[in-house]
Amino acid sequence: MTVNPLIEKLLKRKARIGVIGLGYVGLPLVMRFCEERFQVTGFDVDAEKVKALNQGQSYIRHIPSERIGRIVEQERFEATTDFDCLSEMDAILICVPTPLTDTREPDLSFVKNTAEEIGIRIRKGQAISLESTTYPGTTEELLLPRFTEGGLTAGKDFYLMYSPEREDPGNAQFTTQNIPKVVGGVTSECLEVGRMLYGQIVEKVVPVSSTREAEFTKLLENIFRGVNIALVNELKMIADRMGIDIWEVIRASSTKPFGFTPFYPGPGMGGHCIPIDPFYLAWKARQYDFTTRFIELAGEINTAMPHYVVSRVTDALNSHGKSLKGASILVLGVAYKRDVDDMRESPALVIIEELQQKGAEVSYHDPLIPRIPRLRRYNISLNSSELSESLLKKMDAVVIITDHSHYDFDWIIRHANLVIDTRNATGDVTHGREKIVQA
Repeated sequence: MTVNPLIEKLLKRKARIGVIGLGYVGLPLVMRFCEERFQVTGFDVDAEKVKALNQGQSYIRHIPSERIGRIVEQERFEATTDFDCLSEMDAILICVPTPLTDTREPDLSFVKNTAEEIGIRIRKGQAISLESTTYPGTTEELLLPRFTEGGLTAGKDFYLMYSPEREDPGNAQFTTQNIPKVVGGVTSECLEVGRMLYGQIVEKVVPVSSTREAEFTKLLENIFRGVNIALVNELKMIADRMGIDIWEVIRASSTKPFGFTPFYPGPGMGGHCIPIDPFYLAWKARQYDFTTRFIELAGEINTAMPHYVVSRVTDALNSHGKSLKGASILVLGVAYKRDVDDMRESPALVIIEELQQKGAEVSYHDPLIPRIPRLRRYNISLNSSELSESLLKKMDAVVIITDHSHYDFDWIIRHANLVIDTRNATGDVTHGREKIVQA
């Protein structure tokens, strides 16, 4: 039986791995391949990021610089902005952003540009895997035509697959190695190469029948979460009006040993996936004359939550005889979830901007994000303030957006005048409860 030369290279750790996009998805893959003794080249358009990595410096909190420095010293990893090196790679993993446009339609410009860079350098024997979250059909409709226009045949001359990322930054229990990896190929030969490629770095590979099923799998996982979060957010707003503690209700419901999975309300959804994935599927569904009413409604509810928080802040200030305009407000936490240094799609950004537009004087503190730079969608430029007793006392209101474990909420409530809590972070605090407003 003839052994595929690429599979043989993978099994012998002789294959050269290229990872395009060295962020929260790409860098963990780099680490795993290097830890399994592969030679890895990382590609990124950010020259500063490339320079830092080559000096052994990490810019992602849950990947310490020591790990980066070790693989650099071992000469297993090198980062570059030179995409001509793609022709030297045996396997190429695409981990670039897939954001939304201002009109909430898929922005595949990063994927298209990457496909173009690969397409002009593709050679026989290479494997290419797309990991970026996208709508079903992207791999076959966008990548495959570009890679075959020169006469190469998928499954024979090169191998094309889709394998959705499943990273959960800050989760120590589940890592790249022990999270099962879904893989779909455009042909059975492509799937087999994909299984062998990822089988070298993860404990379990889950093959599916095509790239479209793999792409849909990623959307289902995150839409499931998004819809349930929207449900509990709506229930929270109802509970607020009825004077019912939704957190107590969730705790009680969670004692049921079957048929219930707890989800928790918050100030809105953040991170790259959950706020974006529903709109990718909704956009694609319209091409099939199908309206995803349930999914789009969930997206609308979650998108509206930051505005609900601002209204709760306004009401809380009014109850203390103060106006939002001119009020001094401290936002605690701008990361999209606790104990991560990632503020992609964070609801804190929407809340800060709206508070500022309504005339509030806003400052923030986040132990993991020292500065909010000027961003494409937000006109915010702030540095994290030092969290002190004097700062808390001079604020008209403190708004808890991210419940980092670094925070001592007993101490915060003791010195704050008014606390608006969007995460139930103060649920166990016994003193000063008259200062707390759940939002």
